[in-house]
Amino acid sequence: MRRSLLLVLAVMLIGTYFYGLSDHGLIDPDEGRYSEVPREMLESSDYFTPRLNYVKYFEKPLMHYWLTALSFKALGLNEFASRLVPVLAGLLTLIITYLTAKRILHEGAAFTPLILGSSVLWFALSKLNITDMTLTFFFTLAMMGYRFWLDGGTKWLMMFYGAMAFAVLTKGLIGVVLPGGTALLHLVITKDYRRIPGLFNPLAVALFFAVTVPLFWITCRANPDFFDFFFIREHFLRYTTTIHNRYEPAYFFIPVIIAAFIPWSGLLANSFMKFFDEDISRNDRVFLALWFALPFVFFSFSGSKLIPYILPCMPPLAVMAGASLAGLDVKGFRTFMITSLVVLVPVALTGLILPSVSHDGGVIAMKYPAGMLGVCLLVFLAGGFRKSVTVMMAAGVIAMLVASPAFQKVADNSSRQAVARELGARLEHDDDAVVVAYRDIMQGLSFYLGRRIVIAEDLNELEFGAQAEDTSGWFVDAEGLKELCRSDKHVYIVTRNKHKNDLVDELSGDVRFVLGAGSDSLFVNF
Repeated sequence: MRRSLLLVLAVMLIGTYFYGLSDHGLIDPDEGRYSEVPREMLESSDYFTPRLNYVKYFEKPLMHYWLTALSFKALGLNEFASRLVPVLAGLLTLIITYLTAKRILHEGAAFTPLILGSSVLWFALSKLNITDMTLTFFFTLAMMGYRFWLDGGTKWLMMFYGAMAFAVLTKGLIGVVLPGGTALLHLVITKDYRRIPGLFNPLAVALFFAVTVPLFWITCRANPDFFDFFFIREHFLRYTTTIHNRYEPAYFFIPVIIAAFIPWSGLLANSFMKFFDEDISRNDRVFLALWFALPFVFFSFSGSKLIPYILPCMPPLAVMAGASLAGLDVKGFRTFMITSLVVLVPVALTGLILPSVSHDGGVIAMKYPAGMLGVCLLVFLAGGFRKSVTVMMAAGVIAMLVASPAFQKVADNSSRQAVARELGARLEHDDDAVVVAYRDIMQGLSFYLGRRIVIAEDLNELEFGAQAEDTSGWFVDAEGLKELCRSDKHVYIVTRNKHKNDLVDELSGDVRFVLGAGSDSLFVNF
């Protein structure tokens, strides 16, 4: 493929990442949470005690919150600013992956960022404000630093340790355990023992501790309960037990990784074969294999599994996919197309047919984009049959663009934006009113209203924070909610529509329905 075409496709791909970034509300719970914590940091000027709905929230370290707060500071409290950090992290990781691929591959490096960037999971999680893409950026940067260090240069080792330090500050000890373990195992398996002492360069190690220790020390000093909750509960207990009710079987990430690479899933079989291809040096094959396998195995045996955990495994597979695409022979293309047909045809047919036969409003509303996505996937397959990499690349990029309205449909079902807009207009003339979230902590509601809300009959992830300080009056049970509604205060209660009847049954004549907004309902006691 000509360089000019690759450049055009790269520009198109970047455009899809920014397209529609502010067109829909924050998707709860994740986007609401990772927007509200930075907002409260800016409000309180306390950047070392993360708070969610004004109570301590220690499930994640500080880095992602700080970056989002910086984005809010520069661009204001809005959806675009909230999502800017993961978008930039996703796009920058494409560049890092390309530079690493260029160092390793004889051909196909230029395909790598386009394959990765037009993969459905990478695209989707780059446009959601969660910590996983930020972690993956630092993880990938660390792997690039290590690989470049193998060719010489202490500065690359400094990059390796610096990136690991920021990864730790983004999501904890996995930021050093996984990339550090990958590097050490690589030297051991390739029997490059003489480099092991150099890997632990005192200056580089000192850089790691200089970045991480002071920030954790300041946080622990301000919050003595941080160490036990974050390092013991959120690391060891979360990994070894099912305390968060996120247990999945050990094979969970196998179908996830196949779906993650749509529309390029058909390349995965050939990509895995590249781990045995003599065209790539043995050292680099072992490096890429460990880069993929260590986080894959680590999370597969964790007691807590979520789909975004697979993100750090995608860059090394994309490198292999680039090499695979560049070197496909007739037999390889046949395997690629058979696998692609198995994966993509059902997806394409679902996009074309389901909106026409479904009675679900959300599915019907997706008729145009779902149909266009199906067409794009079929064009992708047509390009494969013609062995036209240009057609496949263009179809893959356009597929992500036409799939973007799916974010709006998800937001319609989970964002607090609509009800907050209705409620905000009423609160302008009722500053002393109390806002209650019923059976849902509704992180996004706090963000949009810019105020603390009462949580009724649900602690969820705020349980630790609710018990860490005096929060009387802010977390109420059924009886407490009744008392509040019978007081002389104006009370606005927001509930998911699925809990609407329960609220009416509990409070009988104490509240009245005002309006429905999106997936929420608003009640008042006056």
